[in-house]
Amino acid sequence: MRKLVAGKLHGIYVTEANLNYHGSITLDPDHCEEAGILPMEFVEIWNKNSGARISTYVILGERGSRCCVLNGAAARTCQPGDQIIICNSVYLDESRITSLKPKVLTFDENNHIRDRMSYSVNIDPEGRYTFEIFDETHTSLSVPLMVSGA
Repeated sequence: MRKLVAGKLHGIYVTEANLNYHGSITLDPDHCEEAGILPMEFVEIWNKNSGARISTYVILGERGSRCCVLNGAAARTCQPGDQIIICNSVYLDESRITSLKPKVLTFDENNHIRDRMSYSVNIDPEGRYTFEIFDETHTSLSVPLMVSGA
Protein backbone atom coordinates (compact mmCIF):
# COMPACT_ATOMS: atom_id res chain seq x y z
CA MET A 1 0.00 0.00 0.00
CA ARG A 2 1.18 3.49 -0.88
CA LYS A 3 0.09 6.81 0.61
CA LEU A 4 -1.20 8.93 -2.28
CA VAL A 5 -2.84 12.32 -2.74
CA ALA A 6 -6.63 12.04 -2.61
CA GLY A 7 -7.62 15.72 -2.88
CA LYS A 8 -6.26 19.24 -2.40
CA LEU A 9 -7.36 22.74 -1.54
CA HIS A 10 -4.44 24.54 -3.17
CA GLY A 11 -3.78 28.16 -2.26
CA ILE A 12 -6.78 28.69 0.02
CA TYR A 13 -6.40 31.73 2.27
CA VAL A 14 -6.50 31.53 6.07
CA THR A 15 -9.47 33.59 7.30
CA GLU A 16 -8.82 33.26 11.03
CA ALA A 17 -6.40 31.77 13.56
CA ASN A 18 -8.10 30.81 16.84
CA LEU A 19 -5.50 29.83 19.45
CA ASN A 20 -8.11 29.24 22.18
CA TYR A 21 -10.03 26.53 20.37
CA HIS A 22 -9.43 22.83 21.09
CA GLY A 23 -7.66 22.15 17.79
CA SER A 24 -8.17 21.31 14.13
CA ILE A 25 -8.92 23.26 10.97
CA THR A 26 -12.41 24.57 10.24
CA LEU A 27 -13.37 24.53 6.55
CA ASP A 28 -16.38 25.36 4.42
CA PRO A 29 -18.28 22.09 3.77
CA ASP A 30 -18.75 23.09 0.11
CA HIS A 31 -14.98 23.16 -0.43
CA CYS A 32 -14.48 19.88 1.44
CA GLU A 33 -17.19 18.01 -0.45
CA GLU A 34 -15.92 19.12 -3.83
CA ALA A 35 -12.33 18.07 -3.03
CA GLY A 36 -13.37 14.84 -1.31
CA ILE A 37 -12.25 15.84 2.19
CA LEU A 38 -14.29 14.36 5.04
CA PRO A 39 -15.08 15.81 8.47
CA MET A 40 -12.70 14.39 11.12
CA GLU A 41 -10.26 13.34 8.38
CA PHE A 42 -6.60 14.04 9.04
CA VAL A 43 -5.04 16.41 6.52
CA GLU A 44 -1.61 17.84 5.93
CA ILE A 45 -1.31 21.61 5.76
CA TRP A 46 1.55 23.43 4.07
CA ASN A 47 1.87 27.19 4.59
CA LYS A 48 3.06 28.84 1.37
CA ASN A 49 4.03 32.02 3.27
CA SER A 50 6.15 30.53 6.06
CA GLY A 51 6.93 27.00 4.90
CA ALA A 52 5.36 25.54 8.06
CA ARG A 53 3.98 22.00 7.69
CA ILE A 54 1.47 20.51 10.11
CA SER A 55 -1.10 17.76 10.36
CA THR A 56 -4.53 18.10 11.96
CA TYR A 57 -8.13 17.03 11.43
CA VAL A 58 -11.00 18.75 9.66
CA ILE A 59 -14.15 20.12 11.24
CA LEU A 60 -16.89 21.71 9.20
CA GLY A 61 -17.74 25.37 9.47
CA GLU A 62 -20.69 27.27 8.06
CA ARG A 63 -21.69 26.20 4.56
CA GLY A 64 -20.95 28.93 2.01
CA SER A 65 -18.73 30.90 4.41
CA ARG A 66 -15.48 30.12 2.49
CA CYS A 67 -13.82 29.88 5.91
CA CYS A 68 -10.39 28.45 6.59
CA VAL A 69 -9.70 28.70 10.33
CA LEU A 70 -6.65 27.24 12.04
CA ASN A 71 -7.51 26.31 15.63
CA GLY A 72 -5.53 25.51 18.77
CA ALA A 73 -1.83 24.78 18.28
CA ALA A 74 -2.29 24.99 14.49
CA ALA A 75 -3.12 28.69 14.92
CA ARG A 76 0.56 29.28 15.78
CA THR A 77 1.61 28.15 12.29
CA CYS A 78 -0.68 30.30 10.13
CA GLN A 79 -1.97 33.84 10.22
CA PRO A 80 -5.05 35.34 8.54
CA GLY A 81 -4.14 36.08 4.94
CA ASP A 82 -1.58 33.27 4.65
CA GLN A 83 -2.02 31.07 1.62
CA ILE A 84 -1.98 27.36 2.44
CA ILE A 85 -2.31 23.97 0.76
CA ILE A 86 -4.54 21.37 2.43
CA CYS A 87 -4.09 17.80 1.25
CA ASN A 88 -5.82 14.58 2.23
CA SER A 89 -4.50 11.17 1.32
CA VAL A 90 -5.50 7.58 0.80
CA TYR A 91 -3.64 4.30 1.09
CA LEU A 92 -3.94 2.38 -2.15
CA ASP A 93 -2.32 -0.63 -3.74
CA GLU A 94 0.04 0.56 -6.47
CA SER A 95 -1.81 -1.58 -9.03
CA ARG A 96 -4.85 0.71 -8.57
CA ILE A 97 -3.05 4.02 -9.06
CA THR A 98 -4.66 4.63 -12.45
CA SER A 99 -8.13 4.54 -10.85
CA LEU A 100 -7.27 7.44 -8.52
CA LYS A 101 -8.29 10.89 -9.85
CA PRO A 102 -7.68 13.40 -7.04
CA LYS A 103 -9.66 16.64 -7.19
CA VAL A 104 -7.65 19.84 -6.82
CA LEU A 105 -9.27 23.22 -6.22
CA THR A 106 -7.44 26.57 -6.43
CA PHE A 107 -8.71 29.79 -4.89
CA ASP A 108 -8.78 33.56 -5.31
CA GLU A 109 -8.06 35.95 -2.43
CA ASN A 110 -11.69 35.67 -1.20
CA ASN A 111 -11.62 31.85 -1.19
CA HIS A 112 -13.88 31.57 -4.20
CA ILE A 113 -12.92 28.54 -6.27
CA ARG A 114 -10.81 29.70 -9.21
CA ASP A 115 -9.93 26.38 -10.86
CA ARG A 116 -11.17 22.82 -10.63
CA MET A 117 -8.61 20.26 -11.69
CA SER A 118 -7.81 16.59 -11.32
CA TYR A 119 -4.64 14.55 -11.40
CA SER A 120 -4.33 11.49 -13.57
CA VAL A 121 -1.70 8.75 -13.62
CA ASN A 122 -1.72 6.29 -16.49
CA ILE A 123 0.63 3.70 -17.93
CA ASP A 124 1.99 4.16 -21.44
CA PRO A 125 2.54 1.32 -23.96
CA GLU A 126 6.12 0.87 -22.68
CA GLY A 127 4.83 0.30 -19.12
CA ARG A 128 5.95 3.69 -17.76
CA TYR A 129 3.87 6.00 -15.62
CA THR A 130 2.50 9.21 -17.12
CA PHE A 131 1.13 12.12 -15.08
CA GLU A 132 -1.28 14.80 -16.29
CA ILE A 133 -3.29 17.60 -14.75
CA PHE A 134 -6.73 18.20 -16.25
CA ASP A 135 -9.06 21.15 -15.83
CA GLU A 136 -12.79 20.68 -15.21
CA THR A 137 -13.44 20.32 -18.96
CA HIS A 138 -10.90 17.45 -19.00
CA THR A 139 -8.43 19.51 -21.03
CA SER A 140 -4.82 18.63 -20.24
CA LEU A 141 -2.98 21.48 -18.51
CA SER A 142 0.46 19.95 -18.60
CA VAL A 143 2.81 17.96 -20.75
CA PRO A 144 2.85 14.38 -19.47
CA LEU A 145 5.80 13.59 -17.22
CA MET A 146 7.35 10.21 -17.84
CA VAL A 147 8.60 8.35 -14.76
CA SER A 148 9.97 4.82 -14.87
CA GLY A 149 8.73 2.16 -12.52
CA ALA A 150 5.36 0.73 -13.48
